[in-house]
Amino acid sequence: MDAPQTMVRTEMAINGGTFLLAQGQDVEVLKRRIVDAVRTDGQFVEFVVVGNRQVSVLFSETTQVTFSVETVQFDPRDTGDDTEPFGGAFDLL
Repeated sequence: MDAPQTMVRTEMAINGGTFLLAQGQDVEVLKRRIVDAVRTDGQFVEFVVVGNRQVSVLFSETTQVTFSVETVQFDPRDTGDDTEPFGGAFDLL
């Protein structure tokens, strides 16, 4: 029997709220965009989360951000393509 496929999932916590980043999100680029936003007295930074949904967050000097990484079971729907969202309250799979 083949072992289940896995993928790396990155969680970003912002002021206590959490977001699971979609596959394909370049975390290092996202971190630089957040730092740049803070340096310019705050601005919105957009990223794609699991479910292929786009999120926009206003980052400022008071925003606290934490990144954590884990290995999870592979989900072929998690492509990072926000033109094909999936999931939500009615996705019971």
